[in-house]
Amino acid sequence: MAASVNSINNRLTLAMERTGQWVFSQEIPTDVLVVVGEANFSLHKFMLVAKSNHIRKLIVESNEPDLTTIDLSDIPGGPEIFEKAAKFCYGVNFEITVHNVASLRCAAEYLEMTEKYCTNNLASRTEDFLSQVALTSLSGAIVVLKSCEDLLPMAEGLKIVQRCIDVATLKACNEANFPSRSPTNWWTEELSILEIEFFGRIITAMRNRGAKVLTIASALITYTERALRDLVRDHSGNGTKSIAPNEPEVRVRQREILEAVVALLPAEKAAFPINFLCCLLRSAIFLKASNGCKSELEKRISVILEHVTVDDLLVLSFTYDGERLFDLDSVRKIISGFVEKEKSVAVFNGGDYRETCSTAMHRVAKTVDAYLSEIAAYGELTISKFNGIANLIPKGSRKVDDDLYRAIDIFLKAHPNLDEIEREKVCSVMDPLKLSYEARVHASQNKRLPVQIVLHALYYDQLKLRSGGVDDKSDIAVTAVTKNQLQTDVSLVRENEALRSELMKMKLFISDMKKGSTGNTSVHTVGTTSSSKGSGSKKTFFSSMSKTLGKLNPFKHGSKDTSNIEDVVDVTKPRRRRFSIS
Repeated sequence: MAASVNSINNRLTLAMERTGQWVFSQEIPTDVLVVVGEANFSLHKFMLVAKSNHIRKLIVESNEPDLTTIDLSDIPGGPEIFEKAAKFCYGVNFEITVHNVASLRCAAEYLEMTEKYCTNNLASRTEDFLSQVALTSLSGAIVVLKSCEDLLPMAEGLKIVQRCIDVATLKACNEANFPSRSPTNWWTEELSILEIEFFGRIITAMRNRGAKVLTIASALITYTERALRDLVRDHSGNGTKSIAPNEPEVRVRQREILEAVVALLPAEKAAFPINFLCCLLRSAIFLKASNGCKSELEKRISVILEHVTVDDLLVLSFTYDGERLFDLDSVRKIISGFVEKEKSVAVFNGGDYRETCSTAMHRVAKTVDAYLSEIAAYGELTISKFNGIANLIPKGSRKVDDDLYRAIDIFLKAHPNLDEIEREKVCSVMDPLKLSYEARVHASQNKRLPVQIVLHALYYDQLKLRSGGVDDKSDIAVTAVTKNQLQTDVSLVRENEALRSELMKMKLFISDMKKGSTGNTSVHTVGTTSSSKGSGSKKTFFSSMSKTLGKLNPFKHGSKDTSNIEDVVDVTKPRRRRFSIS
């Protein structure tokens, strides 16, 4: 505080010293003290009255017979501008520039230093400078307009503001169409120094003059990046990490600027890059902008969502420190808006949206699944939020569910405490039958998945293998080998069936023999008779069975060690192999 007071005193001392150089050198002593804020000027009444009608009226209309002090603290421009006006009264030269001409013009009006009171007065001199110098270029008009921000409403009443806007609009449109220097968008940098009120008036005037949409968009992007530098530093969404909670007035002003910029956006939805719109929406969420502002940005993003990248969606999802997730309501609204648009287009074209999806829809589905994989690792992401986004994408828009499966697996890994029902709920957004062969192999061995999903994957592979189906070219070799093995096992089952049939016939034959015999002798006789007959006639039944059993060796296709295999054959039911990909 003390330093600030000393600084003010130093400025006042310097002002008095400068004044003394052209006042105190006069032989006539000063007779009036002009007070302008904290600055005091000892001057001569007759010198001031000669040019300023306002000072003359103050002296004449004063109740004091000899007025010695005049307070002009409300003069536009303050002490520095009054000093120049006083110099003009004394005939002392000073420089008029684009930075002070508006203040001098307003001070001249305040002091009534016009042509009505005195010819070639300060008002006419400043008007000449405005028209002949300041307002002949875009840069000059912008600087003058910038200085008018502290001179309202007088600068508005004197038409200085409107004249500057007219010149700036004309020059900017000309530069956009016919660039005079490099870089071609240099004029957007000139406009970006203005406050949003004046900038908005120039943009509106440019639009009324027929400026191209891309021209307006270029100016708005440059202005936003400068006015909201700590929020929209670049299109990657990397803003400052210091949220500055102790500066609420700064955030209020930023919210006003953001809402004004969004209101200036051209009606054409695709006029801006999607990453820029995502940065604006993230800023709107952070600054707690109005619902109308956020809704407008969401609609614009949803219209061109097919061009979105995972990084763009992540910009909308995380706080500026990158450590916490925003409420993902805006992301859901954007995806939902895009899906509804695609459905409307499909219906309009006479198609069935459930059967055919556009290329844009397929692209968005893949991007959303990749986006889910990125946010799935955050513990604060709930099942309802995860499923809410995943279910927005129609089932038919995913050719395969591999990307979604990856996101689900990451989510389950990041949330290890989920019970079986909760894990089934997470997996309900995925169709296990739409996984690729590699994904099904992984799923069949994934202990994080609920049992039901694993069974689905195994059952589908069994079904595909038995039907001879092939998912893709990369699976042809693997599927061919498995199919050959399956055919071999089917052949083995058929041979086992034949063996069981022969054994049953033998069992029935022996049973019939027992019924017809009376004792061991009879059996021996039968055997002898049969033996005697077999020397030159038909083969006996037992010799036939022996040869049949020899042919039905289940290990004839390989030299396996059978020494430890029990000599037991299950003739009640053939053994069926259970194939799995695990």
